[in-house]
Amino acid sequence: MAETDYEDNNVKIITTEIQTENPILIEGFPGIGLVGNIASQQIIDELKMEYVGSIDSRHFPPIAVLYEGLINMPVRIYESTEHGMVMVVSDIPINPVIAYDISKALLSWAQSINVKEIVSLAGIATMSEEHKVFGAATTMEMLDRIKDKVELFQMGTISGISGSIMGECLVREIPAISLLGSTMSQNPDPRAAAVVIDVLNILYDYKINTAGLIEQAEKIEIEMQRLAEDVRTTEQPTTGGRKEFPMYG
Repeated sequence: MAETDYEDNNVKIITTEIQTENPILIEGFPGIGLVGNIASQQIIDELKMEYVGSIDSRHFPPIAVLYEGLINMPVRIYESTEHGMVMVVSDIPINPVIAYDISKALLSWAQSINVKEIVSLAGIATMSEEHKVFGAATTMEMLDRIKDKVELFQMGTISGISGSIMGECLVREIPAISLLGSTMSQNPDPRAAAVVIDVLNILYDYKINTAGLIEQAEKIEIEMQRLAEDVRTTEQPTTGGRKEFPMYG
């Protein structure tokens, strides 16, 4: 338990003590093509990041995530002191009804650990088969850093939890960028996640390998689709039709 733990009526964040001073916080929640959480999990695996805690809410679906036989929390927090980074990754979609509460809690916790800046990883639907990365920022300084490395998202909206987090960053004056991997499909798209990681490698001088994502794209797509189906099953109401999460495939 850390002094920076956060809890209110809707959200609880519990971690061990964060060791990095002024870390970069990167978040990857499920959205279009599952780009955010596929990219985030690849970063965690490649950098051998250490599990430090989780985010929980009574509004989350009743589900535990298994990995190689071990139980995991569905929304997890990792740290890499070597790279000065904290990662938040989720295997479950965040219902728009509680997106504000999750964003508020996450940003309050982020401020308590003195984050330097925040990077939001997500997907964006396009009609082109070419995988591009679109970018947006909360400040002109952050926009200048990415403008030559991405296609600027000139006009439109960022939906779901990623949009809520970026809006909360703006209100709290936390420097933040959004990297959106383009995809033609609602289905899991590891290739879109790979190009997002390529941009992160350039921006922060990481050396995260994406070859595995490309080589195992079909396997990843099947596994993530199965998880999405499991989540949708738990989200079925007791009466009436199924509650859909179109952002989750």
